[in-house]
Amino acid sequence: MIPQNAANENTHSELNVGFIVSIKELQISALLNQCGIRKDSRKIKGELSGEKRTAFEIFQFLLLMAFQGCNLYRFLGSKKQDIACSKSTYHRFLSNEHYNWKRFILLLAARVIIFFDSLTNPGRFKALVLDDSVIARKRSKVVELLAFIYDHVIGKTVRGFNLLMLGWTDGFSFIPVAFNMLSSARQEKRFREANSKIDRRTNGYKARKAAIMQKPDAAIAMIESALSVGIPAEHILMDTWFTNEPFIKRILDLGVDVIGMLKNNKQMYHFNGGLYNLDNLASYFARMNTPGDILGSVTVKTRHEAIPVRLVFVRNRNKRSEYIIILSTDCTLSDAEIIRRYGYRWTIECCFKVCKSLLKLGKEFQPVNYDTTISSTALVLTRYIILEWLRRKNSDPHSLGELFFLCYDDVRDIELVDALEQLIAIMTDGLVNGTIHMDESIRKALLDWYISQPAFIRCICQKQMENAGLLDTTEQNNDEMSIVV
Repeated sequence: MIPQNAANENTHSELNVGFIVSIKELQISALLNQCGIRKDSRKIKGELSGEKRTAFEIFQFLLLMAFQGCNLYRFLGSKKQDIACSKSTYHRFLSNEHYNWKRFILLLAARVIIFFDSLTNPGRFKALVLDDSVIARKRSKVVELLAFIYDHVIGKTVRGFNLLMLGWTDGFSFIPVAFNMLSSARQEKRFREANSKIDRRTNGYKARKAAIMQKPDAAIAMIESALSVGIPAEHILMDTWFTNEPFIKRILDLGVDVIGMLKNNKQMYHFNGGLYNLDNLASYFARMNTPGDILGSVTVKTRHEAIPVRLVFVRNRNKRSEYIIILSTDCTLSDAEIIRRYGYRWTIECCFKVCKSLLKLGKEFQPVNYDTTISSTALVLTRYIILEWLRRKNSDPHSLGELFFLCYDDVRDIELVDALEQLIAIMTDGLVNGTIHMDESIRKALLDWYISQPAFIRCICQKQMENAGLLDTTEQNNDEMSIVV
């Protein structure tokens, strides 16, 4: 497709080049091969171009398609169709039940996260974020595993899937780690069952089994897979749907703490020998007349498992007469720190927004095959990960390797007083020896700088300035030094 103007053409070209470089840096070809996304010695023949394409080349083509200004159908009908394969080639690639796309996203995310973690302070807060979002297919009827899903955003039940996602954040970056395109666990809510002809040994069959799991079971499986590949995380951040006692207990058994928001419902907690609900606790500890956003906090135990948790009552900024409750299983954190860390949960909402609005999640393809639903979602998440990789590479401070650290150590070991003395000494030696020549404008600028400095800096520089003949120490009536220009 021909771009509308030269600016768009340059932007697309730069982005494509950045993606291609990142694909090589992250060794995505090796990751694809490791996850079974390959053709071995067999090649995929492009019916339009007559050329042979590998699975990696087709993946790279589909990865960049979102930035071409058109979809695959329009591209294949344009003048650029000679550089593409046939539509059936891409369909076979996306609908292959042997490819393990979930494993690919997990390994790619782990590689990026471990690199990001090496760039940051070891004491920096790192967490996994859990949330879900509805992918609507309102006009579909024969899509595999299509189901009725309740969309809490619009308050209605729609036809589609529930994208359950687990991501990693350090407060500066967000990386999707794992996902599951959930159908409904109840058979009566599913429009169409899974394809019974799928081989049970394939990844496609395993993905279909995971699609009809209960949401808490699917979430625990995703957290276990993330921790198994060495992704560092101290907490799991989640919203009100997941923050309940049974699910919290399952996460704690994995060795990770929980920070989440609570619904103001009938959950009961042990406090001072009695059972109290959230309204009772709020009446004692949430003082609405308190200035600021933190209204109070209390440490309690859950009703059945007696898990110690800290409840922080926070003023609702949308309606200041109400409050929200943040729960943390790490009771050693301060109230402000619990709120600050929970704020990182919003990064996953931004990820959903970007994927749906800009990266064509749920819009690029309209498949009836569940394998294509999984592969197209993996393509979108790969784009997001690479964009985050490019952002960090372009915005993070860069150094000159070992030379930077050697210079940094030298500068760090020199105190301000010593640095100023050495600098002025070098200058005065050059003036005395004649190796440095100073014209009148530079001399005046130097003296103006000297006059504007605090007294302790003038004392440091005074002796060197006298040796250079710039100062006269003769005392005046006003006890000030006269400056010789």
